[in-house]
Amino acid sequence: MDDVDLNRDRLALALEAAGLDLWENNLLTGEVSRRAMKTIATLGYPEEEQWTCVEQIFQLIHPDDRPRVQQALDEHLSGRTPQYRAEFRLRAQDGSWLWFANYGKIMNRDNPSLAQRFVGVTFNIDDRKRKEDELAQINQQLAEKNALLERYNTALERLAATDSLTGLANRRRLMELGANECKRTARFSHDLSLLVVDIDCFKNINDAWGHQVGDRVICAVADACTGRIRTGLDTAARVGGEEFVVLLPQTKLTSACAVAESLRQTVANKQVPTNTAGTSISFTVSVGVATWQGHAMSFDQLFNNADKALYRAKQAGRNNVQVWDEAA
Repeated sequence: MDDVDLNRDRLALALEAAGLDLWENNLLTGEVSRRAMKTIATLGYPEEEQWTCVEQIFQLIHPDDRPRVQQALDEHLSGRTPQYRAEFRLRAQDGSWLWFANYGKIMNRDNPSLAQRFVGVTFNIDDRKRKEDELAQINQQLAEKNALLERYNTALERLAATDSLTGLANRRRLMELGANECKRTARFSHDLSLLVVDIDCFKNINDAWGHQVGDRVICAVADACTGRIRTGLDTAARVGGEEFVVLLPQTKLTSACAVAESLRQTVANKQVPTNTAGTSISFTVSVGVATWQGHAMSFDQLFNNADKALYRAKQAGRNNVQVWDEAA
């Protein structure tokens, strides 16, 4: 045995101990100079299986993986990469697919007359890949559950901040937004206006027509409030049985009064059907208006001022708009 054969045997032994399978191809002829026998055995094929050309082996690669393998080969053969690396699935004799990794390199690339040997190793990575797939599936399931949990949390937050009958903000949400708007108003010296809206004689409506009709009236007023707000800036809220609030940031008193009067007229023109066929009822609202103008106050104070204006509207005969006046 000469030194070349001895070194080759030593290399084969070292590769076998490391779980690596040595292969060699002839770039000029496309022939397989050395078959990866351990890989052949792992796939369940007999040793006498005649894989004498690269194309035969290439047909064993999973169709989805072939473009990736071909690209890695092309990049190395063209000199764009110093080494060929690829991971792919090979078809076993029983029809199953096993994952393998392939590392290779052209020998004597600097000497064109000798650059015909393409040598590399193959090793089984199926167990690792399956664990990676299992982990990816677990991560995907976790991501889906987290997304579902996030949707649930969002829904719960929305429920906690929303009036269930009308879909408007509830009192809790209004107080949070109002406090924030007061801080913003103080910082930027904007006007901040508030409307407090109350359905006139609502108890009489409930007593005469029942709570179902009363709910329709409440929803009709809620729609009227929603129709008067600027999306993304104003807020309409239901803060009591028949009481509503419209928060109007960056709105002067004259503009707030115009919104209040428009809201009052719209409600007065509405007709809500009763449970008696062909019968509908009309109703009105009273509105109190308050504006933060030039001096700091809490949202509770602003709310209280608008509420006092509402009380004056009730005293003035209902179905009208009154403005809070500090001097009054």
